[in-house]
Amino acid sequence: MRISTSQFYNQNIQTMDNQEAQLGTYYQQLSSGTALTTPADNPLGAAQAVQLTMVSATYTQYQTNQNSALSSLQLEDKTLSSVTSTMQAITSEITRAGDGTLNDSDRASIAQALEGYRSQLMNLANTSDGAGNYLFSGFQATTPPFTNNPAGGVNYQGDNGIRESQVADTRQIATNDSGSSVFLSVPATGTSPVAASGASNTGTGTISAPSITNPAVATNGDSYTITFGGTSAAPTYTVTDNTAVPPTTTAATAFSANTPISLGAGMQVQIKGAPAPGDTFTATPSTAPGNTSVFQTLDSIISALQQPAQNNPTATASLENALTTGTTRFQNSLTNVTVVQASVGGREQELQALQTTTQTNSLQTQSDLSNLTGVDMVSAISKFEETQNALQAAQQTFVKMQGMSLFQYLGS
Repeated sequence: MRISTSQFYNQNIQTMDNQEAQLGTYYQQLSSGTALTTPADNPLGAAQAVQLTMVSATYTQYQTNQNSALSSLQLEDKTLSSVTSTMQAITSEITRAGDGTLNDSDRASIAQALEGYRSQLMNLANTSDGAGNYLFSGFQATTPPFTNNPAGGVNYQGDNGIRESQVADTRQIATNDSGSSVFLSVPATGTSPVAASGASNTGTGTISAPSITNPAVATNGDSYTITFGGTSAAPTYTVTDNTAVPPTTTAATAFSANTPISLGAGMQVQIKGAPAPGDTFTATPSTAPGNTSVFQTLDSIISALQQPAQNNPTATASLENALTTGTTRFQNSLTNVTVVQASVGGREQELQALQTTTQTNSLQTQSDLSNLTGVDMVSAISKFEETQNALQAAQQTFVKMQGMSLFQYLGS
């Protein structure tokens, strides 16, 4: 087989070009630390690398969302802890106000202290995150959630929106609670019915907090009205279930301060003192309108403490009833804050667990991507030197062979 001079040149030049190209590839891999410089290097590996890069970016975004959500929940948790502490201090003041040895001046001092605590509570309810976003405004994040109502209580300017963050493939987590759910609501479970006296009562009757004798009775959640009749010397009362359709009223029963009054088949109250004919008392569910706003409850208690009651049996009875009502309502509100804070704590724990899982998955994905695209430096250096030596040998051989000619041998 004959090999022409042009063939010889072309084959050697092509071999050296290929070696130089391979040498350039090895050099680029060594300098960049990446084995896949182009998809052509490893089409299957390149496709897998794209997929792993997308997964890694997703985990990075989840980590950002988790950190942001956890920061929001930790701020809410801290705020609710302050709310709880303030409400516990208020509870102590309300308990002290029930001391029968206090005079009007003492109660006025307690009312003033409660006004200070109310201001603290209002400030906490309007807490912002430092960037102008209010914790308890729902979707109306830039609007202060609460303003004082001149008639008592507050106006809620937020909404019931719950901001959620995508923290995993199939998990969104609430990063806030609305102000209405924290300060204007109470749960139906774990709270107590509220007893109250009529605003126009003229007797000295005082009502106790309702006691549950049979928790399984459905009518425990009904609203009841106790109406007194008869005469001052021989008072009677009737009990009306206002929730029944139509409302039902018991027959008139002789009143005795030592006998509990049944409200349906599973609840009872006790009324002491001397109710006057026409006086009324109510027992309503904890979730009934008027029972759920912590601010309205506080305002009612403060107003009652500011009213003169000294040496006035009717006013004293009215104050005692107001404190009984206010204590139950306020305790229900405190229970609600505790429930909300427990929910926040549960979400914090879930996020912390998700952070650990996501970080582990992210590190594994990055490791897989590194194994797929990274360069084995020892092997790459070895191949680089091997190819470099081969190229140098080819170049030297080509130079020597290039100078060879048949005429050199013929002449000799």
